[in-house]
Amino acid sequence: MKWFAFTLTVCMCILISSLAVADEIPLSEASAECIDCHSSIHPGIVSGWQKSRHAMIPPQKAMAVEGVGRKVSSTSVPESLQKVVVGCAECHTLRPKAHTDTFEHNGYDVHVVVSPDDCQTCHATERKQYAKNIMSHAYGNLANNKLHQKHEHAVLASTTFKDGKIMRSPANEGTRAEACLYCHGTKLALAGTEIRDTEAAGELVFPIIKGWPNQGVGRINLDGSMGSCSACHTRHTFSIEVARKPYTCKECHVGPDVPAYKVYAASKHGNIFSSLHGTWNFKAVPWTIGKDFTAPTCATCHISLLVNTDEQVVVERTHQMNNRLPWRILGLIYAHPHPIEPDTSIIRNKDGLPLPTDFEGGLAAKYLIDEKEMAVRKQAMQAACLNCHDASWVNGHWQRFENTIKETNAQTLTATRIMQDIWKGGFADRQDNPYDEAIEKKWSTTWLFYSNTIRFASSMAGGGDYGVFAGGRYQLSQTLLELNDWLKLQTKLEGAAKK
Repeated sequence: MKWFAFTLTVCMCILISSLAVADEIPLSEASAECIDCHSSIHPGIVSGWQKSRHAMIPPQKAMAVEGVGRKVSSTSVPESLQKVVVGCAECHTLRPKAHTDTFEHNGYDVHVVVSPDDCQTCHATERKQYAKNIMSHAYGNLANNKLHQKHEHAVLASTTFKDGKIMRSPANEGTRAEACLYCHGTKLALAGTEIRDTEAAGELVFPIIKGWPNQGVGRINLDGSMGSCSACHTRHTFSIEVARKPYTCKECHVGPDVPAYKVYAASKHGNIFSSLHGTWNFKAVPWTIGKDFTAPTCATCHISLLVNTDEQVVVERTHQMNNRLPWRILGLIYAHPHPIEPDTSIIRNKDGLPLPTDFEGGLAAKYLIDEKEMAVRKQAMQAACLNCHDASWVNGHWQRFENTIKETNAQTLTATRIMQDIWKGGFADRQDNPYDEAIEKKWSTTWLFYSNTIRFASSMAGGGDYGVFAGGRYQLSQTLLELNDWLKLQTKLEGAAKK
């Protein structure tokens, strides 16, 4: 009898404990079924999800948070989703009719690719902001710009050598997917289905998705939406800590065309981060300057909601990555004010080319933000800076940065004028492709690599030698001389040939 009473007591404790856990972390029946199988098939996925906030807090509880600490921005969430945690089914069975990759899987209509339009169920503000972000249009901004396509072809083309000539053919889809489109995003498309023999459930039918896998920032999804939240909030943990650390941005912003991470790592800010970030709190919302961290990361300057130690909001959270940026300093011939619209393929300069400047540096002003908007964005950026630096430091830094923009644009203009004389002399063919000949690549290196590196070193308050000898002013000035010497030589050879 004593043994029975003891056993009954233990069972009751276990039952109460289980009910407490179930009450604390309510899991939908559908997600429980998913985890039943996938915990053994994909333990890494399940383990990552179990550590996430999604697995611990149902939307109803998250929506009850008041003030700046609230993470769910949607004003309403479907009632069926409110009281259960965000599990497998809550994402992969959401809006099944909208996704062309939806397939029947163990009694459920499941889709493989979760899109920003799924995430906006709880994160509507972030989705709306991200749609205004140039990153969300990264695929189209490349694919719909004929000049950019020529540049991509010059870099990725498959080459053969025959009869003394290099012959080029377009890169295949696999090459494009792991090159430019790795970061820009692929265009996903349903390409039929296939039967796989699985150990757990025998033969099952799965969709074949062209362009998959990919988590590029401008991926075109199977519901027509653009972007990939997991580019920064890596699945399936979707950690705010991961998104706030610079290693996430490093994946696409390491250079030499976008040398943000390597410049940051060599700067004073990067030095402090690498030395002290183990003591920082990367999970706090809002993020308190001086308490949770003592030097900026990429997210600090471009995305995060920041407050000071008096809990006053310094800068609002944003997923429109450029609304604290007046200047666009990367990827194109000249630095210029940011475009008004995230779809940059619509831009036309005075010569009808899809570029925000002409080859002389003149602005396609109707497509770019004006001085008033630039001032607003500058103030938003400097608001964070002023919590660690006084006004003289911040203003002095900004004056140097804008001087660097003028300087590098002027140097790029010099390189471009030399290149224009090369084209006029018939020593290279601009009409077919202005990027694919060796001398044209030398010209594009002046602005795509060297001017960009100098600007990043200036904009990010340091980076040491990146402004001079590590892909900076030394290489820029050297390349200008080489361009000029090459033009002189070709002119001299042409003149000798005519005698």
